[in-house]
Amino acid sequence: MTFDDKDLEERFLKGSGPGGQKINKTSSAVQLKHLPSGVVVKCQNTRSQRQNRKIARRLLADKLEFIEKGPESRIALREEKLKRKKGNKRNKALKRFRKLYRQIHEDVEEVEEVDTTDVDTEEVNSEEVGPEKEKEELGEGKRM
Repeated sequence: MTFDDKDLEERFLKGSGPGGQKINKTSSAVQLKHLPSGVVVKCQNTRSQRQNRKIARRLLADKLEFIEKGPESRIALREEKLKRKKGNKRNKALKRFRKLYRQIHEDVEEVEEVDTTDVDTEEVNSEEVGPEKEKEELGEGKRM
């Protein structure tokens, strides 16, 4: 979108925020106001006044296009695309999680379904198993 320079009010401000003394002393931040619509844009992305001015003009043009065209503007279309992309990413992650969850629970069910009817539990309970029994067998049992 294009606009005339006479429709703009341009101000160069001292920057603020991180960046130290250099940012705070120089007037590198740019504030543009579109007079007919009243839209204001401020940019202090870089330390260069020229680059900030260029970025601010681009931001102002995007905002004015969004106001004019609404959901048909480039910004709205880009945001919609990003929203769909995030949704697809989230759905893909959930699908992968569900698949792993099912696999784990299928494995657990298989383990639980093991047939234990042929194991004689009395034999297992009657044998003493453990480190004390092993010591006694080796002759290292209790000594008095």
